[in-house]
Amino acid sequence: MEAEDILIELKELTPQDEITKNELIRILKKYASIISVYDLMMAAVHIRKDGEFIQTQYREKYIEIYIKYFIMRMKEVLESEKNSDSPINKQNFIDSFYLLERTFENEKISNDPDDKFPLIYVITSLYTTFILEEPIHPVGSEFPGSLKVEEKNGKYLCPVKDNQKDNPNAICHLCLAEQTPDI
Repeated sequence: MEAEDILIELKELTPQDEITKNELIRILKKYASIISVYDLMMAAVHIRKDGEFIQTQYREKYIEIYIKYFIMRMKEVLESEKNSDSPINKQNFIDSFYLLERTFENEKISNDPDDKFPLIYVITSLYTTFILEEPIHPVGSEFPGSLKVEEKNGKYLCPVKDNQKDNPNAICHLCLAEQTPDI
């Protein structure tokens, strides 16, 4: 089983009338099980390297949030006992495939083909969006200008979502948060 095989299994769900959270979590758990501690450590290195380009005052917060909520989420996926026959948003799920495929393609171009970072990225993004129904950047994530992801009246608001609409590789396209108004 190769990391990219997750895309094949996810696409196999699409002909169904609806896709349940149980069906999705089963696939996510299967692929999370091939991620080793070493893979998680290498993903943390990847995040730290990406963090080199972030303004100093935000860098440590960025690294802490990504490692805690992105990398360590693999343990949460593996231990998930969520049992729900409720459907996910099938159209959003189908629309996510372009972005998920690009995640693997971008990593293949520049990195080791055995790198599990793209798989971790895909699993975390799908789990957070469709199973937890939360924004990919957790509430409280801070961006330059002291702007933060917030929850107001049951809606998740992100101050930078619209900044990424022209970036085809941005995970923001999958995220269920809305643009914070008046920013």
